[in-house]
Amino acid sequence: MKILVVDDHALVRGALRTVLEKLKPEACLLEASNGEQTMRIADEHPDLDLVVLDLALPDRDGFSVLTELRERHATAAVVVLSASNSRIDINRVLQLGALGFIPKTSEHEILVNALQLVFSGGIYIPPEILGEGRLADRPSAPPEAGAPARELPADLGLTGRQIDVLALIMQGKSNKVIAHLLDMAEPTVKNHVTAILKALRVANRTEAVVKVGKMGWQPSPPPASPAGR
Repeated sequence: MKILVVDDHALVRGALRTVLEKLKPEACLLEASNGEQTMRIADEHPDLDLVVLDLALPDRDGFSVLTELRERHATAAVVVLSASNSRIDINRVLQLGALGFIPKTSEHEILVNALQLVFSGGIYIPPEILGEGRLADRPSAPPEAGAPARELPADLGLTGRQIDVLALIMQGKSNKVIAHLLDMAEPTVKNHVTAILKALRVANRTEAVVKVGKMGWQPSPPPASPAGR
């Protein structure tokens, strides 16, 4: 496993290295302090598994770096670690395909749990985007949010293939990558995504990720098709 940590502060990179070394002692850890270094290292290591990316870089806007990473290295997961806790920034990061947004103000335990969730194939969505205040303090959730996780696919009326596509959407995969992994034509994937958004009654993939996260459903990664292995 290869992990790239991107932050312009050496102390932050060092702290993240300590956490990642404990979580993934077998991983090869790489570091970058700006956008140019990030893309150079990503090009030199096309087998990157994870990029932990700060948005405030000295030479480039972090959103543009995230966009370029998703376009040129779609198989590498990206998690944003940022001083911002803006709902707009969180939504934008998820829309661009990141597997999570971790505010730098998060406690150590939250950082560890968020990274563990990403390593297990999930997406970390901070409470700020799931609703106002702490989840435990919110009013009772609507029926669909409180439904048992195992009942969600049947309740939505999704087919087995659509559930596979949804699981990969939850991992931040693009339509192109999903098509490859499931051995499907990209237009077919687009049709499934449209059906999923309609079933969830949301307008885009970010809203789908947020809604599924609020429902508490963590879909299992689908088995790779023979052509996608």
